[in-house]
Amino acid sequence: MDLSENAWDNRYLNNDIAWDLGEVSPPLKAYFDQLTNKEIKILIPGGGNSYEAAYLFEKGFENVWVVDLSKTAIANIQRSIPKFPPSQLIQGDFFDMEDSFDFIVEQTFFCAIDPSLRADYVVKMNSLLKPKGTLVGVLFNVPLNKEKPPFGGNKAAYMEQFKRFFEIQKMEACYNSFGNRKGRELFIILGKK
Repeated sequence: MDLSENAWDNRYLNNDIAWDLGEVSPPLKAYFDQLTNKEIKILIPGGGNSYEAAYLFEKGFENVWVVDLSKTAIANIQRSIPKFPPSQLIQGDFFDMEDSFDFIVEQTFFCAIDPSLRADYVVKMNSLLKPKGTLVGVLFNVPLNKEKPPFGGNKAAYMEQFKRFFEIQKMEACYNSFGNRKGRELFIILGKK
Protein backbone atom coordinates (compact mmCIF):
# COMPACT_ATOMS: atom_id res chain seq x y z
CA MET A 1 0.00 0.00 0.00
CA ASP A 2 1.70 3.17 -1.22
CA LEU A 3 0.28 6.32 0.36
CA SER A 4 3.26 8.51 -0.48
CA GLU A 5 3.14 12.00 -1.96
CA ASN A 6 4.05 10.59 -5.40
CA ALA A 7 1.36 7.90 -5.21
CA TRP A 8 -1.35 10.45 -4.40
CA ASP A 9 -0.11 12.82 -7.06
CA ASN A 10 -0.16 10.03 -9.65
CA ARG A 11 -3.77 9.27 -8.73
CA TYR A 12 -4.72 12.89 -9.51
CA LEU A 13 -2.63 12.95 -12.69
CA ASN A 14 -4.32 9.74 -13.89
CA ASN A 15 -7.78 10.78 -12.70
CA ASP A 16 -7.83 7.70 -10.42
CA ILE A 17 -9.97 9.58 -7.88
CA ALA A 18 -13.17 7.59 -7.49
CA TRP A 19 -13.88 9.33 -4.16
CA ASP A 20 -14.12 12.70 -5.92
CA LEU A 21 -17.80 13.65 -6.13
CA GLY A 22 -17.23 16.46 -8.63
CA GLU A 23 -19.19 18.77 -6.33
CA VAL A 24 -19.46 19.77 -2.68
CA SER A 25 -20.63 16.88 -0.49
CA PRO A 26 -24.38 17.40 0.21
CA PRO A 27 -24.12 16.81 4.00
CA LEU A 28 -21.31 19.37 4.22
CA LYS A 29 -23.10 21.85 1.96
CA ALA A 30 -26.18 21.69 4.21
CA TYR A 31 -24.01 22.31 7.25
CA PHE A 32 -22.05 25.16 5.62
CA ASP A 33 -25.31 26.86 4.68
CA GLN A 34 -26.06 27.24 8.40
CA LEU A 35 -22.76 28.98 9.22
CA THR A 36 -23.03 32.72 9.79
CA ASN A 37 -19.59 33.81 11.06
CA LYS A 38 -17.57 34.33 7.88
CA GLU A 39 -14.45 35.29 9.86
CA ILE A 40 -13.78 31.77 11.16
CA LYS A 41 -10.53 30.11 10.15
CA ILE A 42 -11.24 26.81 8.39
CA LEU A 43 -8.91 23.94 7.44
CA ILE A 44 -9.70 21.23 4.90
CA PRO A 45 -7.03 18.50 5.27
CA GLY A 46 -6.43 16.12 2.40
CA GLY A 47 -8.64 18.50 0.46
CA GLY A 48 -8.02 17.09 -2.99
CA ASN A 49 -9.90 19.11 -5.61
CA SER A 50 -11.76 20.69 -2.68
CA TYR A 51 -15.18 21.60 -3.93
CA GLU A 52 -15.85 22.37 -0.26
CA ALA A 53 -13.16 25.08 -0.28
CA ALA A 54 -14.59 26.53 -3.48
CA TYR A 55 -18.12 26.54 -2.05
CA LEU A 56 -17.07 28.20 1.21
CA PHE A 57 -14.89 30.78 -0.58
CA GLU A 58 -17.69 31.69 -2.97
CA LYS A 59 -20.04 32.11 0.04
CA GLY A 60 -17.67 34.72 1.50
CA PHE A 61 -15.56 32.57 3.83
CA GLU A 62 -12.14 33.94 2.88
CA ASN A 63 -10.16 32.35 5.72
CA VAL A 64 -10.20 28.82 4.27
CA TRP A 65 -7.02 26.74 4.11
CA VAL A 66 -6.44 23.49 2.21
CA VAL A 67 -3.57 21.07 2.73
CA ASP A 68 -2.92 18.12 0.44
CA LEU A 69 0.08 15.93 -0.40
CA SER A 70 -0.65 16.16 -4.12
CA LYS A 71 0.76 19.15 -5.99
CA THR A 72 -1.65 18.33 -8.83
CA ALA A 73 -4.66 18.59 -6.49
CA ILE A 74 -3.41 21.96 -5.21
CA ALA A 75 -2.87 23.16 -8.80
CA ASN A 76 -6.40 22.01 -9.68
CA ILE A 77 -7.81 24.21 -6.91
CA GLN A 78 -5.75 27.20 -8.09
CA ARG A 79 -7.10 26.71 -11.62
CA SER A 80 -10.72 26.29 -10.56
CA ILE A 81 -10.72 29.17 -8.03
CA PRO A 82 -8.26 31.75 -9.43
CA LYS A 83 -9.06 34.29 -6.68
CA PHE A 84 -8.32 31.82 -3.88
CA PRO A 85 -5.23 33.05 -1.97
CA PRO A 86 -2.29 30.84 -3.03
CA SER A 87 -0.77 31.16 0.46
CA GLN A 88 -3.81 29.28 1.81
CA LEU A 89 -3.21 26.28 -0.48
CA ILE A 90 -0.54 24.14 1.15
CA GLN A 91 1.09 21.28 -0.68
CA GLY A 92 2.33 19.20 2.21
CA ASP A 93 1.61 16.74 4.98
CA PHE A 94 -1.31 17.43 7.33
CA PHE A 95 0.73 15.96 10.19
CA ASP A 96 3.33 18.73 9.72
CA MET A 97 0.77 21.54 10.10
CA GLU A 98 1.49 23.99 12.95
CA ASP A 99 -1.37 26.53 12.70
CA SER A 100 -4.64 26.72 14.62
CA PHE A 101 -8.20 26.76 13.30
CA ASP A 102 -11.74 27.38 14.51
CA PHE A 103 -13.18 24.73 12.27
CA ILE A 104 -11.80 21.67 10.45
CA VAL A 105 -13.68 19.88 7.67
CA GLU A 106 -13.37 16.10 7.34
CA GLN A 107 -14.15 14.94 3.80
CA THR A 108 -12.52 11.65 2.68
CA PHE A 109 -9.25 12.36 4.54
CA PHE A 110 -9.68 10.07 7.56
CA CYS A 111 -10.54 7.15 5.25
CA ALA A 112 -7.51 7.87 3.03
CA ILE A 113 -4.76 7.70 5.66
CA ASP A 114 -3.25 4.43 6.85
CA PRO A 115 -5.51 3.17 9.67
CA SER A 116 -2.41 2.90 11.89
CA LEU A 117 -2.32 6.74 11.85
CA ARG A 118 -5.86 7.23 13.16
CA ALA A 119 -4.79 7.82 16.77
CA ASP A 120 -2.24 10.37 15.50
CA TYR A 121 -4.98 11.98 13.39
CA VAL A 122 -7.18 12.47 16.47
CA VAL A 123 -4.31 14.00 18.47
CA LYS A 124 -3.29 16.26 15.57
CA MET A 125 -6.87 17.42 14.96
CA ASN A 126 -7.14 18.29 18.64
CA SER A 127 -3.87 20.24 18.55
CA LEU A 128 -4.85 22.20 15.42
CA LEU A 129 -8.23 23.28 16.76
CA LYS A 130 -8.53 26.43 18.83
CA PRO A 131 -10.33 26.18 22.18
CA LYS A 132 -14.02 25.50 21.44
CA GLY A 133 -13.03 24.50 17.89
CA THR A 134 -15.09 22.02 15.89
CA LEU A 135 -14.34 19.09 13.61
CA VAL A 136 -17.22 18.56 11.16
CA GLY A 137 -17.55 16.10 8.33
CA VAL A 138 -18.42 12.66 7.09
CA LEU A 139 -16.88 9.27 7.85
CA PHE A 140 -17.56 6.01 6.04
CA ASN A 141 -19.71 3.68 8.13
CA VAL A 142 -18.78 0.47 6.35
CA PRO A 143 -15.86 -1.96 6.42
CA LEU A 144 -14.21 -0.88 3.18
CA ASN A 145 -10.84 -1.83 1.75
CA LYS A 146 -8.09 -3.33 3.88
CA GLU A 147 -5.27 -3.01 1.36
CA LYS A 148 -5.88 0.48 -0.07
CA PRO A 149 -8.01 3.52 0.62
CA PRO A 150 -10.75 4.20 1.29
CA PHE A 151 -10.47 2.52 4.69
CA GLY A 152 -13.75 2.14 6.49
CA GLY A 153 -14.90 1.78 10.05
CA ASN A 154 -17.97 1.99 12.20
CA LYS A 155 -19.62 4.26 14.72
CA ALA A 156 -18.47 2.30 17.79
CA ALA A 157 -14.83 2.38 16.69
CA TYR A 158 -15.02 6.09 15.83
CA MET A 159 -16.63 6.95 19.18
CA GLU A 160 -13.81 5.12 20.95
CA GLN A 161 -11.13 6.86 18.88
CA PHE A 162 -12.47 10.40 19.32
CA LYS A 163 -13.94 10.43 22.85
CA ARG A 164 -10.71 11.26 24.69
CA PHE A 165 -10.16 14.57 22.90
CA PHE A 166 -13.61 15.47 21.58
CA GLU A 167 -17.14 15.96 22.81
CA ILE A 168 -19.22 13.96 20.35
CA GLN A 169 -22.05 16.35 19.55
CA LYS A 170 -23.30 14.35 16.59
CA MET A 171 -22.35 11.06 14.94
CA GLU A 172 -25.34 9.91 12.94
CA ALA A 173 -26.20 8.38 9.60
CA CYS A 174 -26.31 11.01 6.86
CA TYR A 175 -29.79 11.59 5.48
CA ASN A 176 -28.52 13.35 2.35
CA SER A 177 -25.47 11.46 1.11
CA PHE A 178 -24.46 11.57 -2.54
CA GLY A 179 -25.33 8.66 -4.88
CA ASN A 180 -23.51 5.46 -3.95
CA ARG A 181 -22.62 6.90 -0.52
CA LYS A 182 -26.25 6.71 0.64
CA GLY A 183 -26.45 4.59 3.78
CA ARG A 184 -22.67 4.46 4.03
CA GLU A 185 -21.76 7.74 5.76
CA LEU A 186 -21.91 9.15 9.27
CA PHE A 187 -22.16 12.90 9.75
CA ILE A 188 -19.96 14.08 12.61
CA ILE A 189 -19.80 17.22 14.71
CA LEU A 190 -17.03 16.91 17.28
CA GLY A 191 -16.21 19.71 19.71
CA LYS A 192 -12.71 20.05 21.10
CA LYS A 193 -12.66 19.22 24.83
